[in-house]
Amino acid sequence: MDGVDITYDNLINSIIYKSFRFYKDKDDLFQAGYIGLIEAYNNYDSTKDTKFTTYAYPYIYGEMYKLVNYDKNIKINKKTNTLYLKITKVMALLSQKLMHEPSTKEVAEYLEIDEELVIDAITASAALLDIDDRQIGYDDEVIENMALNSEIERLNPEEYEIINNRYKNDLSQQEVANLMGISQVQVSRKEKKILEKLKSKLI
Repeated sequence: MDGVDITYDNLINSIIYKSFRFYKDKDDLFQAGYIGLIEAYNNYDSTKDTKFTTYAYPYIYGEMYKLVNYDKNIKINKKTNTLYLKITKVMALLSQKLMHEPSTKEVAEYLEIDEELVIDAITASAALLDIDDRQIGYDDEVIENMALNSEIERLNPEEYEIINNRYKNDLSQQEVANLMGISQVQVSRKEKKILEKLKSKLI
């Protein structure tokens, strides 16, 4: 890496502020984040379309998480902690490979383990960072995205086609209607019902 781009300093600092802002030693967090940045750089495939900052996020977060976990009096067991860190790396890899935020099912299939183990590891890590009245801020965005993608994968074929074309392929309702051989009004009604369904599942 030819020097440290100010963008990466800003990325590391933003993760500190967003996820670990109450941790006492910000310098140690920054150093941990920089270690994650270097690891991400060494594994990044520049031929893919994924932005480096997006790819590097879980690596940086993972190193900070390890530091915080090591420093806590209450810790999750080593096996679960190791799995969670592996999950963050796989998420970065699959995000680049699949061109979307991977679901818990996709992560589980890549790791060749049961999906429940992935969910349990993520939940345990959230609990670790949630103790002591949230003295350490935790970034729920990753968990929420994985949960959403998991629910999308459980949609029936028609529902999945509508959501995939509308939000991943960025097609208009009329374009989706033309592809599916139905009216734009039908697409609109179905899309509304699907979104309500997904919202209720996540709540």
